[in-house]
Amino acid sequence: MTTDAPSTHAADFTAIVAHWEGVRPDAPAITFDGRTRTWAEFARRIRQNAAAQRAAGLRPGDRVAVLDLNHPSCLELTLACAQVGTANAVVNFRLAPPEIVYVINDAQARVLFVGPEFAAAVAQVRDKLPTVEQVIHVGGEGDEYEAWIAAHEPDTDVHPSAPGDCFVQLYTSGTTGFPKGAMLTHSGMLAHAQNVTADFDVDGDSRVQVAMPLFHVGGTSYALLAIAAGAHSLMMRLPDPAAALEMLERERITHTFYVPALMAAMLQVPGVGERDFSSVKALSYGASPMPLPVLRGCLTLFPGVLHQVYGMTEQCGVVSSLGPEDHGNPATEHRLISAGTPIHGVEIEIRDPATGDPVPTGEPGEIWVRSGQIMGGYWGKPEATASTVTDDGWLRSGDGGHIDADGYIYVTDRIKDMIISGGENIYPAEIERVLAEHPSVGDVAVIGVPDERWGEVPKAVVVAAPDATIDEAALLVWCREQLASFKCPKSVDVLDELPRNPTGKILKKDLRKPYWEGQDRQVV
Repeated sequence: MTTDAPSTHAADFTAIVAHWEGVRPDAPAITFDGRTRTWAEFARRIRQNAAAQRAAGLRPGDRVAVLDLNHPSCLELTLACAQVGTANAVVNFRLAPPEIVYVINDAQARVLFVGPEFAAAVAQVRDKLPTVEQVIHVGGEGDEYEAWIAAHEPDTDVHPSAPGDCFVQLYTSGTTGFPKGAMLTHSGMLAHAQNVTADFDVDGDSRVQVAMPLFHVGGTSYALLAIAAGAHSLMMRLPDPAAALEMLERERITHTFYVPALMAAMLQVPGVGERDFSSVKALSYGASPMPLPVLRGCLTLFPGVLHQVYGMTEQCGVVSSLGPEDHGNPATEHRLISAGTPIHGVEIEIRDPATGDPVPTGEPGEIWVRSGQIMGGYWGKPEATASTVTDDGWLRSGDGGHIDADGYIYVTDRIKDMIISGGENIYPAEIERVLAEHPSVGDVAVIGVPDERWGEVPKAVVVAAPDATIDEAALLVWCREQLASFKCPKSVDVLDELPRNPTGKILKKDLRKPYWEGQDRQVV
């Protein structure tokens, strides 16, 4: 185990990069597309990027933006922003063109970095980006980024950033309205890196696979915690299931993070069960519910290393974890649907969403989180910030859940998705977990629809599994066998696919809208 870690009180990521450059200059820092750069090379490029930013007239507080698939230039840019005092707004490349325009304009980005896959789209909307002074193409035959940084000698001047200064701005995926820019700060990102590395044993000997997109905390925050630990980061351009598995085995990866949809696809890769994944020490998964059938398959494929994590952009990433000791243990199998317990340095409580008062153990409410990881607020939206972060530092997650007597957190649903039927609170996720276990169901969402007697009742909206046919009556019987009667769906609709936002979250507002037209309830 490497013991030459920087002080846990390091002021910012500029100091961290300088530390690893000093103590391990020839050790590998980052690998991408077959090219590995040492800590000395990585640090030099970051400082050249900082010089190029200053030459472009960028000043502390300015924003740049990246619209690209994963590429090391995005991390170099983020770390150069930490040095200069600027901030990198990483754009979700899965957004529709009007949404991309909104994010870039909301960030007031002065320089836009664009990958080859998005060059044509940016050219079409260029006249709608009034704050963008320069577009720099990254990668491919038309690459301009390498010349942009090569034109400058490394700049060693470091802006005296305050702990609460933002250097990376990630946008919430939002299932309603436009995304909000969460301002992630030096203190928040450092706290996240320190808290996660303490619980997941990431150090300078670790080989960390960065598979998730950098516009998400599962990408950028994961990469930054590896940098903080002095680990070797191995970045993928896209999270392809076969390629990710091949890299795990070939590169002897020790730590990685996936979303459940990717893990479901991995189980279908031919010959996956014959591969050697013995190097993996911690495989984290989260960002969306994990179907139990997929989890059971992954328990066989990755025994003893699974960590279910729960987190949010506004907390720079992970806030709780269900570790390997609670995976595959028959005595604690009920905990597989929990989000585990708070990680090091994080407090979690359940509060009444109306009053903000703590609720008794086991009772449902809104999940509140307090830690040093908290964002600096939503960019340009003080009212949204004030309604989300309390004066004493608690972040209202908007997620519903409860904590059991053993301290395990159960995330049920977004508060706004809760169904109130005849005075009973019903959390759709509980019903969805039961329906997902039925062999005919490939995808599922449960929504509340109007009912004259009960106000609203649950409805299941399902997609058939491959080569399966949905029997609505059989699904209702399945639910009645496993759920209290008031929780059971009263009807089933079958669709070819469920509507989702660009990050894969189901748009329940779109599913609910037809049923609530003309009703008093506001559908959001």
